[in-house]
Amino acid sequence: MRHLLVPGAGGQAWDWHRLVPLLDDAVAVELPAGDDRAGLRAYADAVTAAAGPDPGPVVVVGHSMGGLTAPLVCERLDVRRLVLLNAMIPAPGESGAQWWEGSGHSSVDIGEFDEVQHFYHDLPPDLRAEALARPDARQSETPFTEPWPLTAWPEVPTEVVAGAEDRLFPVSFQRRLARERLGLGVTVVPGGHMAALSRPQELAAALQRR
Repeated sequence: MRHLLVPGAGGQAWDWHRLVPLLDDAVAVELPAGDDRAGLRAYADAVTAAAGPDPGPVVVVGHSMGGLTAPLVCERLDVRRLVLLNAMIPAPGESGAQWWEGSGHSSVDIGEFDEVQHFYHDLPPDLRAEALARPDARQSETPFTEPWPLTAWPEVPTEVVAGAEDRLFPVSFQRRLARERLGLGVTVVPGGHMAALSRPQELAAALQRR
């Protein structure tokens, strides 16, 4: 079954490049993150287009901010499983900007944000250097200003996957959010916020466990 891998803020398919070869059929999506005209519906359009013509049943994996986009794809494709990886879990009508307060994340002590410490702390040194050498990915504020458009969570089997070493969205926070918003538990895998880069083998095993 094809896996559609939806990146977080910045919309870069590169974030999945170590995971893609480990899955039987995977497509890393590039989102129009730098386009101020593109909102969440346009992001869902990009995921649908990346799936290709007649993709059949798919698994959609949304990482971080990709949690705002991934559920929207369920209106467009035959999604058999929705996976939220260290992801924002939105509530109907809540904008991405409102999510930080509404989710309770604003009360979570993560210290002062640092790109290396919160995103890349568990990457091998050479890969961390490569990630930091890449051009900065621009993320438009447009999708953060829109109310999340669905009136309810899609009726699709959903799994919440959390990196055990995630410093941006700690496991304890993800457990509470998943329980409160979806009534779900959490599958914990090795790795930090960018687990697809730091621990791709373990993440691939978790995604293919079913």
